[in-house]
Amino acid sequence: MAQKATIYKVELSVSDMDRHYYETHKLTVAKHPSETDERLMVRLLAFALNAHEQLELTKGLSTDDEPDIWQKSLSGELELWVALGLPSEKVVRQSCGKAKAVIVYSYGRTAEVWWEKIKNSTTRFDNLQVVNFSEADTLDLANLANRSMKLQVNIQDGDVMVSIDDSIVYVTQVKWKKAA
Repeated sequence: MAQKATIYKVELSVSDMDRHYYETHKLTVAKHPSETDERLMVRLLAFALNAHEQLELTKGLSTDDEPDIWQKSLSGELELWVALGLPSEKVVRQSCGKAKAVIVYSYGRTAEVWWEKIKNSTTRFDNLQVVNFSEADTLDLANLANRSMKLQVNIQDGDVMVSIDDSIVYVTQVKWKKAA
């Protein structure tokens, strides 16, 4: 029998001093049966880093032709495509053709190998940004995962602090590729 998604209720408070964005988002997040706590928390972090009133979590792992997170304009154009993990060069190329801006948040112990393999083929994409999170940071985030979370994300000068109750994780963003 097929497993069902696990539902997480998240109150995500974002204080982004760099973008002057201060909002609380009440999110209902479906965690796919094959999704790890680490990936779930990276998804929430990516949402916080790009928080906007029109930003949406998509079906993610259950669909191949959608990113994990997207932002559409009021007229339906894809303004932002956010992918997690280590997408293939083909997926990166297709994403860059579909959206005005594409951000890939890579993580995991094989992220550097993945980047070395595809970085030369990404130089022509002016709308692509690639950001890496260290395995230590994302594993620390995974330890915070809970079915009901009040998550606080503070961003200042590119530094990211994620907290739940008394637990705090500092996440370092390493920008491997910046959009033009």
